[in-house]
Amino acid sequence: MTSLWLDNSSPITTDPFVSDGQYDVVIAGAGITGLVSGLLFARAGMRVAILEARSVGAVTTGNTTAKLTLLQGKHLSEILRHTAHKTAQAYVDGNREGMNWLVRYCEEHGVPVQRRDAYSYAATADGLARVGEEYLASSSLGLDVRRVGVLDVPFPTFGAVVLANQAQFDPMDVLGALSRDFRKHGGVICEGVRVTKAHAGSPTVVTTNRGVVRAEHLILATGTPILDRGLYWAKLEAERSYALAFRVPGAIPRGMYLSVDEPTRSVRTTPVGDEERLLVGGNGHPVGRARSPFAMVNDLARWTEQYFPGAERTHSWSAQDYEPAGRLPFVGWLPRGRGHIFLATGYDKWGMSNSVAASLTLASDILGGHLPWATALHRRVTTVTDAGSFIGANAAVGVAMARGYLSAWLTSRPAERPVEGAGVVTHAGFRPIGTSTVNGRECTVGAICPHLLGVLSWNDAERSWDCPLHGSRFGADGIRLEGPALKDLTRLS
Repeated sequence: MTSLWLDNSSPITTDPFVSDGQYDVVIAGAGITGLVSGLLFARAGMRVAILEARSVGAVTTGNTTAKLTLLQGKHLSEILRHTAHKTAQAYVDGNREGMNWLVRYCEEHGVPVQRRDAYSYAATADGLARVGEEYLASSSLGLDVRRVGVLDVPFPTFGAVVLANQAQFDPMDVLGALSRDFRKHGGVICEGVRVTKAHAGSPTVVTTNRGVVRAEHLILATGTPILDRGLYWAKLEAERSYALAFRVPGAIPRGMYLSVDEPTRSVRTTPVGDEERLLVGGNGHPVGRARSPFAMVNDLARWTEQYFPGAERTHSWSAQDYEPAGRLPFVGWLPRGRGHIFLATGYDKWGMSNSVAASLTLASDILGGHLPWATALHRRVTTVTDAGSFIGANAAVGVAMARGYLSAWLTSRPAERPVEGAGVVTHAGFRPIGTSTVNGRECTVGAICPHLLGVLSWNDAERSWDCPLHGSRFGADGIRLEGPALKDLTRLS
C-alpha cells in the first residue's frame, strides 16, 4: 500500500550520517514536526541534524489526508469534555498559529495550496446531536462556523457545521520545500538512521544504529516517543485508519468533509496533473485489534463506488495516529530528560496544524520566547475524565494481551504454509510464533513485541505484524516499521 503522495513525490536530497557528530539539536523523525522544528533552529544559527529511521515522510506525514483546518470533525467538543474552556481555547489558538504559519510558508515557497470549506457532517439522523455539540464548541472557541442542512453531495448527510476558507495540499510537496530550506540553512538530514537510546546531559549522547552523535538537545518527533520515560505509551492509543484515491467521472464535491458518526468517512479532492482525484478515508480502529484491515479497505471502496458510480481506485494506503487520554497533544520536556530531551506526540489525527504548533512550542522552550497558548497547554491539569480514559484504554490493553496469548496457545501450526498475503500466529512450546507468506516467500518470526511482550496480529492489508498493545509494527520479515518498540522481531526461518 503506497499513498498517492509518496507515489508521486520528487526525490528529497539528504546527507550522509557522520558518527561522533556534534550538534546543538538532534531531531529524531523527518515528518512535518521534525522538519519545521529543524528549520526554526537552523534559522536561529544552530547546528541541527534530523535523523530518520526510514525516509523523509515515510510514516505519518506521507500517509495523511493532509487537511489543514481548525474545524476538526468532533474534536473540539471532545476536548471540552476533558478540560477547561481556557485550555481548549489555548489549543485552538495554537492550531490557528500553526495553520497560519504553514499556509504562509507554502505561499512564500511556491507550494500549491487549495482553499476549501471544511464540513463536520452527520451521516445519520443520530449524528445531528454531535453536529450541534461541535457547532456550540467551535463557536464558543472563536471559530466563525455556520450550521447548514443537508449538503449537496452524493453521499447521505443530515446536517453539518461548516468553517470556510480552510486549506489542503500535498504533504510531500511541503516536506520537499522544508527539506531544501532546512539544508540551505546548514541543517543535515540523514535517512536510515534509527535513534535507539539517549543519555541526557550536556551534551546528550544519542545512540543510533549507525553510531553515536552528541547534542545539547534531543527532540523526539517520532509519532510516539521511542524512549520509555513518562509512560507516554500508556497515555496514548495507537489508531490505524485507511485512505483511497479514485478517478471519478463527472463533477466531485470540492469541500473537505468528515463525518461525526461512525464509521468515519473523510472526503476531499486533490489535483493530480490535469485531473481532480477523489480521496476517501476512514474506518479507524486500534492498531492490531481489527480482524481484517483488508476488509476495511474494501468497505471504503464499496462505499465510494456506491455513491460515486464509475469510481476507479488508483491508490490505497493507511496511517497511524495517536489519541491522547485527554485529547490534547503532549509537547515539551520529556520526564527524566534533565531539560535536554523533548517530545511531541498525540496529535489525534490532526497533525497538519498541531505539528507546526508543536514546533513553535519547542522553539520557544529551547530558544526562549513567550507563547501564551503554549504556556497554558504546558500548565494543564489531568482531569477525572482524562483518568477515566487512561484507565479504560489500559484495561483494553490488558484484555488484548490476554486474548493474544490465549489465541496463540490454542492455535496449532498448519500443515501447509499460509496462502499468499496471509499470516497466522501459533506457538512453539509456550512461545507465540508468526508465519506468513509474502511475495511467495514464507517467513516465521517470534510473534512477541519486544516493547512490552504483546502477542502480535497479522495485518492482511499491509502484510505486517501489528502489536495490539501500543501500536508497534513490523514487516513480514520482522523488521521494525514504527511504534515504541526499538528492536526487530527474532527471525526464526
